[in-house]
Amino acid sequence: MRLLLPATLALFACSALGMSSGIANDEPAHAWPPQDRVVQIIVATPLGTGPGDTIAKLLARELSSKLGGHFVIETHNGINGNIGANLVASARPDGTRLLFAGSGTLAVNPSLYKKPGFDPRASFDAIGLVAEAPNILVVNNHLPVDSLDDFTEYAQAYPGVVNFGSSGNGSAMHLAGQLYMNQTHTNMVHIPYSAIGLAMTNLISGEIQSMYQVVPDVLAQIKAGQIKPLAVMSTQRLAALPDVPTMSELGYPELVSSIWYALLAPKGTPQDVIARGNRALNDILQEPELRRALMGMGVLPLGGAPRDMDTLLERELEKWHAVVLDANIQAQ
Repeated sequence: MRLLLPATLALFACSALGMSSGIANDEPAHAWPPQDRVVQIIVATPLGTGPGDTIAKLLARELSSKLGGHFVIETHNGINGNIGANLVASARPDGTRLLFAGSGTLAVNPSLYKKPGFDPRASFDAIGLVAEAPNILVVNNHLPVDSLDDFTEYAQAYPGVVNFGSSGNGSAMHLAGQLYMNQTHTNMVHIPYSAIGLAMTNLISGEIQSMYQVVPDVLAQIKAGQIKPLAVMSTQRLAALPDVPTMSELGYPELVSSIWYALLAPKGTPQDVIARGNRALNDILQEPELRRALMGMGVLPLGGAPRDMDTLLERELEKWHAVVLDANIQAQ
């Protein structure tokens, strides 16, 4: 869930990649990664929601190459990523088990679940932000709208009639749609799907009118002309969809929502491990080939210092808590 900040992520994407890790007294971590043990990257991203698995695999490959260790992926996506997050929260802080998680797990689940089992601020040390996949408003081709203003006017004219599909209650798509309704004073019907592929089929056929999908998951359908993109919920236009405007430039600067991904370690991990991991992450995210791969699928590389992730997390926790509370959203 990325589910983001109007100014912060733009700064990350434009300038943070060239920064050092921002950790004082960055000493080499000669013993990390250990040559006789693998480093597990626990992927805690809900199944079928965004490009998390793909990005995690790319990251593990690049970390193995750059640091000379053996970084392997292990997926634990149950309960919207809570299971994977708890595995890392309870792990020994020795750098052999890391967490790759999205904003839904880290910034939304604490509001959706009474006892998620972990505290995103107290259970982990941030290594750094990896990337973000913005939400995008797409509509079926039969809907008589061609712009965001058209759609908003249509939704306002037919309260409780226009609907939008999502991958479930509390998902990034659901929250993005709720945020849109809050900002535009519209009343739409949310239709949660257990199989997101069926939602896309229904959108194309016209059985549902709209979705606030993440860009990588609808890019092929947009380029094939099967659905209409109206606006991206990011702070900047995307290289993969250069002709699609952002919500911000269309007059809605608060309509920013993405699934952002971060790499974290158990709380108490030695600072030299955090520093070396952060430095490697930033170097990887500057590599032209990797950046082209990410941007080609509608993803923005991020990076920056660990404190940047901490700052973003605080703001996202507050932002999405307000949305969940206002709409009384309950986890499925």
